[in-house]
Amino acid sequence: MNKSPLALFGGKPVLKNPFSIISSIGKEERNAVKSVMCTGVISDFIGRAGEKFFGGKEVKKFESAICKIFKIKYAVSFNSASTALNSSLIALGIGPGDEVITTPFTMSATATAILQNNAIPIFADIDPETFCIDPRSIEKKITKKTKAIIAVNIFGNSADYKKIIPLAKKHNLKIIEDNAQSIGAKYNDKYLGTIGDIGVFSFNANKALQCGEGGVLVTNNKRIAFRAQLARNHGEAVIDDMDKVVQQEDISGNNFRLTELHAVIALEQLKKMNSINKRKIELANYLTKKILNYSWIIPCVVQSDRVHVYFTYPLKFLNDVAGISRSTFERAMFAEGFPLNKGYVKPIYLMSIYQRRKIYKNSLFPFVSKEFNTNISYKKGICPVAEVMFEKELLLSPICSCARSKRDIDLFVSAINKIDKYMPCLIQYEKSLKRV
Repeated sequence: MNKSPLALFGGKPVLKNPFSIISSIGKEERNAVKSVMCTGVISDFIGRAGEKFFGGKEVKKFESAICKIFKIKYAVSFNSASTALNSSLIALGIGPGDEVITTPFTMSATATAILQNNAIPIFADIDPETFCIDPRSIEKKITKKTKAIIAVNIFGNSADYKKIIPLAKKHNLKIIEDNAQSIGAKYNDKYLGTIGDIGVFSFNANKALQCGEGGVLVTNNKRIAFRAQLARNHGEAVIDDMDKVVQQEDISGNNFRLTELHAVIALEQLKKMNSINKRKIELANYLTKKILNYSWIIPCVVQSDRVHVYFTYPLKFLNDVAGISRSTFERAMFAEGFPLNKGYVKPIYLMSIYQRRKIYKNSLFPFVSKEFNTNISYKKGICPVAEVMFEKELLLSPICSCARSKRDIDLFVSAINKIDKYMPCLIQYEKSLKRV
C-alpha cells in the first residue's frame, strides 16, 4: 500500500472548475446594459434636494420591482449590502452607548456595520441545525443598552422568527434581517427580509442574483426608508432645503448610491430568481436523499415551515463517528475533485480588532467611552456552537449551484462513498500519525 491512504484518492478532476462561481448573467443583462449606455446616463443621482436626490429612472424601476415581488412598501437600493446594513443602523438612530446583538457566524460586514455606527456588537450563539442565530442565546445577551438584533439568514436558510419576534417585542428591540445569502427564501410562506423591521439583500458578484456590486434595504416603515435614502446620498447636504419635519433629522450620509447600469442588471436578475432557486432546491433535495444513510455525515436539515434556497450546501462532519478528522475527509474530497469550504468563517469575535478592542490608532472608542463603560467579553468560548462548527464539524459545498446537474451530484456522492469504503485505512493512517 502507498505510504498515505490519501494516495488512493484523486486522479483527473471529475468536474471542470468545481469551485468556481458560475454567472447567471446572460443576453438579457447585456441588452439592458447596452440600452443604458445608449442613453449616456450611467448614473442619475444628484446630492441635493429634488427628484434626482432619490436616483434615476432605472434605479427607481428596480426598487419598484423589489417592492412588488417581495410585497413590501419601500425599497432603497445601495451600492452593496454592506452599505445597506450600515445605513439600516443609521436609519434606526443606533449610535454610541448602544448594543446590537448579532451572530458571530457571518461575513464580517454584519458586525462591522455596528462598529461603523459607534455601537457595540454583542454576539449570540448559533443553532446547530440551521446555523442561524439562536433565540435562546439572544435572550441571554439582552441588556438595557440593547437596541436591535441583526439576524443573519445564513446559507439560504432562515432564522427562527417565531421566537425572535416575541423577544424583540418584549424588550422593544428592532429586527434587521441580513438576508444577503437568502433572497427568495421563506419563513411561514413569507419572504425573508420582509419579516423584521428592515431587511437587506445583496447583489454582489458571488450571490445567486448579482449585478457585480449592489444591495437593497427593504422596510414597511416610511421614516426608516427616508432616513436610509438620506444615509445613501449625503443627506446632511439636503436637509436644510426640505420641509421642517425633515430638518429635524439628525443624520449624515455618504455616497452609497447604485448606478443605472447596476440597476438594470439587477432588475433582469430578479426575473430569474424563482427559476434559479427552484433548480438549486431540486438538486439539494436530491443530494440530501443520497447521503442520508451515512452515519458520519449529516446533510442539510430544513424545517417544515421554511423554504431553503441553498446559497451553499452545508454538511456536518462527525469525526467521532467517522474515526477520522474533518481535515482528512476534506483533503480526500479535494483529491477527488470536490473542494469544500472547511468551517466557513472564524467566529467574528475572535478577530484581532475584537480581541484588542481597538479600531482607531489613538482611541479605544467605541469599546471604551463615556457612553459605554461596560466590559464586554469577546473571549473564546462565548459562542461554543459557532466555534465547534468552525473548528470541527461544518463543511460547505457549491455542488448545488443552478448550473450543476444530478449527474454532478452523483459524482459528488460517489466520492463520499469511496471515502466510506476506505475509511478503515484512513482511520489506521491517522492513528499511526498520532503515534509518531
